[in-house]
Amino acid sequence: MAHIGRRSRRVVALGGAPLFLLVALTVKPFLRHQLERYAQRLGELDFLLSREDIMSDMAQYRVISREHAEVTQIAGRYARYQQREADLAGAREMLDDPDMAEMAQEEITGAEEELRKLDDELQRLLLPKDPDDARNAFLEIRAGTGGDESALFAGDLLRMYTRYFERAGWRCEVVSESQSELGGYKEVVVRVVGDDVFGQLRFESGGHRVQRVPATETQGRIHTSACTVAVLAEPDETVAVQINPADLRIDTYRASGAGGQHINKTDSAVRITHIPTGIVAECQDDRSQHRNKAKALQVLSARIQEKDRSERAAKDAALRKGLIGSGDRSDRIRTYNFPQGRLTDHRINLTLYKLQSIMEGDLGDVLAALQAAREAEQLAELESSLPA
Repeated sequence: MAHIGRRSRRVVALGGAPLFLLVALTVKPFLRHQLERYAQRLGELDFLLSREDIMSDMAQYRVISREHAEVTQIAGRYARYQQREADLAGAREMLDDPDMAEMAQEEITGAEEELRKLDDELQRLLLPKDPDDARNAFLEIRAGTGGDESALFAGDLLRMYTRYFERAGWRCEVVSESQSELGGYKEVVVRVVGDDVFGQLRFESGGHRVQRVPATETQGRIHTSACTVAVLAEPDETVAVQINPADLRIDTYRASGAGGQHINKTDSAVRITHIPTGIVAECQDDRSQHRNKAKALQVLSARIQEKDRSERAAKDAALRKGLIGSGDRSDRIRTYNFPQGRLTDHRINLTLYKLQSIMEGDLGDVLAALQAAREAEQLAELESSLPA
């Protein structure tokens, strides 16, 4: 991830609500026009959802229903905005009446406050959305520099994320793992299933650095080691990357680790190599070779799709600065300093002194700050693109 502007970074680091530069709807007719189109679109979607041919086609019905929910939210908030505008205008007219002036002033204060909140909310709702944000995701954690301590930290990161998944009501399953001798993981891949998984986790991709006294350290010295994390959107099967079977090399082998006698006596584990790119995916979680192959193909497709996404992001970043980042593994995005109980996200200058609770899955403040920073960037881009 690259960096955002200084103003936005300072705001997020304060830990309060982001003080975004508001684009007042009253002076931006373009935004009003956009919002009025949502009310019109809502009527169109209501009609479509009432048609029998749409209701009988579940795939099309789900797509339209999803859009209907999004449009309903925006149209509803805009209707409330218009109502409060009318209330404000009426209250201002009552200021000239001595008997009503005090009550009118209270109404003006309340309406102005709510209008500011609605103004900010509507702008957020109008920001462009990545269609992949709603998708499930694969979370990959790999040990990096630091040897055994890095592998132990990879295990700690997996525990942190799985605790957060529990809080969010998401499910996760291990797709593949390579455990280290002292505990932890050399590499582990999990599939995460839930609402808006990729959208919430996408900014976790990159290098995670830990500073602490390892369990194996006898003289109490602080060591620095690192892991890399990658978050990949699970491809939509209907629009997944098309892979030519001739481009694949499929190897089977006996799974390692726990699994009982059956898993150790059969070649149930599967490793698939995409020859043109050299991308590899493997799965040994299931006793069925067929199911392992299907899971490995899913991961492979996600990695190929992410490679395309990263290349596009790199090109965009070369053209304009200010993105939170591309999610490249080489980006050092975060430091976990155990002696100081401190977590620092370097992209947004966010520092929190509650590392212990974060390692127990309390990631909400971190993820919210990253989302807020991205929205600040998008709002600035939106404002600069609008006519004066």
